[in-house]
Amino acid sequence: MHMSVDAIKAKDIITLLSALADPTRLRLVRLLLQEELCVCELVDALRIPQYKISRHLGKLRGAGMVEARRNGRWMYYSIGRRVALKGFQQDLLKVIDVHVDGAPGMREDNARLSRRLAMRKAGRCVVGKTCC
Repeated sequence: MHMSVDAIKAKDIITLLSALADPTRLRLVRLLLQEELCVCELVDALRIPQYKISRHLGKLRGAGMVEARRNGRWMYYSIGRRVALKGFQQDLLKVIDVHVDGAPGMREDNARLSRRLAMRKAGRCVVGKTCC
């Protein structure tokens, strides 16, 4: 069996797969693959309350898949922008990007996200406004 420098422990694989074993978290990952997003943009795109989005993002952060960055009042989330993802994580993201894209509801999520992103000013989220 070939082990690379990117080798990931079985415990880490189980944690990651567990984090991804939820439809809402897969939807979040799918949107975050497109670009860094603010929580309120994710709330509008998925039509899920902020506390639930934050809980799901916390689970993804705990698995090392998602990272957060504060910019003033805004929390922006992204996938592996600052920390290099391991090969296994990158492979999973490719599978998610290709195969989850056509899942029910994804087209609607993307359309709502596009409308929400059109509201940005100077590339930043506009807090307190909703679009969808």
